[in-house]
Amino acid sequence: MLLGCIGDDFTGSSDLANTLAKGGMRVVQYNGVPDTAAAQGVEAGVVALKTRTVPASDAVAQSLAALDWLRAQGCRQFFFKYCSTFDSTPEGNIGPVLDALSDRLGAPRAIVCPAFPATGRSIYQGHLFVNDRLLNESGMENHPLTPMTDPDLRRWLARQTARKVGHVGYGAVASGGAAIRSALDAAVAQGGRYIVVDAIRDEDLVAIGEAVSQDLLVSGGSGIALGLPDNFRPEMRAGPNRAAWRGEVGPSAAVCGSCSAMSRQQIAVHAANLPAREAAADDIVAGIALPAAYADWIMQNQHADGPPLVYSSAEPDAVRAAQQRHGRERVAEAVEGFFARLAQELARRGVKRLVSAGGETSGAVVSALAIRAFEIGPEIDPGVPALRAPDLGMTLALKSGNFGSPDFFVKAAAILGHPEGGRST
Repeated sequence: MLLGCIGDDFTGSSDLANTLAKGGMRVVQYNGVPDTAAAQGVEAGVVALKTRTVPASDAVAQSLAALDWLRAQGCRQFFFKYCSTFDSTPEGNIGPVLDALSDRLGAPRAIVCPAFPATGRSIYQGHLFVNDRLLNESGMENHPLTPMTDPDLRRWLARQTARKVGHVGYGAVASGGAAIRSALDAAVAQGGRYIVVDAIRDEDLVAIGEAVSQDLLVSGGSGIALGLPDNFRPEMRAGPNRAAWRGEVGPSAAVCGSCSAMSRQQIAVHAANLPAREAAADDIVAGIALPAAYADWIMQNQHADGPPLVYSSAEPDAVRAAQQRHGRERVAEAVEGFFARLAQELARRGVKRLVSAGGETSGAVVSALAIRAFEIGPEIDPGVPALRAPDLGMTLALKSGNFGSPDFFVKAAAILGHPEGGRST
């Protein structure tokens, strides 16, 4: 194994695995830290964890366990992947995990670059933009678990770590890999340990990847992976980098626990023409919304044009009100538990294609189904590949809340069921 990756949620990990596979690497996504060695021929291993919102000590422990396993596979570079909107609280978990990984590796620096231009995420002067809005004006300031209220990545990360945070501006980035490398060296000479790097184009990410070819530890969003495969090209095997895609024919379902603006739009588009049913947070917490009953409803409402959708999503004011009534942690745990049990009920009823929206929801679904690893299939939308769980005979799509086109649920279910994925990558 050449490149070892640690993702802080399951949707982002599949996004990363997809980007590396498109770059020509043989990739496997492992859900949790494996207890056996990787198969021969795997060039990039992505260990998907559910550590974005757990206590920082738990996130550190799980991330170090993943790092130790990846080191045992012979990786020569390591990548800590987090969300392209830098989802975190002032206490962590990005800073504490970076501290732990860099200390374990003895890495003198790590870039910090969550840019993903294909989905509208860019960094300029150290500030993160979502399309034409600063991060704290993009809707992310209303995130129920990790409200992002400061777009300056340097300030936000500095609240999470005692290590100095540096910056490489766009002038150096636009000048190419050698200039970026020199700017990184200068930032380290000034005491920087974590270096925020500007990026507004895919070409910038490729140049950054070239600049960090010899770095032991890299951090960022999946966009940085655009520039990493070329660094390993001489050591990579020629030939197809992923198994031929085969969809699954059979019942389908979609679940959504994301409250992002894009997810709410996708729910509205879907509900206008296809079966959709809400599971309100109050009903979930009260135990009124029963997963088995919703699973029965899904099986009774199979539709040729798209999957039945069960969602627990609301406008920011409604989410805040529910959190005030029941407590933020209680609401989050109850909603995740609901979708975990719903996924188990759907698998028992023979659902073959499952679309999941929201990082926490998707993590709960994958954990509940005990899926140990994914084969990476064709890309559905930027940042969202089709996935195969070979042990279950199921295909899945795990979507970050902010990703995907308005008709994502229909599009994803179609590709998950297509004998050849419906498109090439």
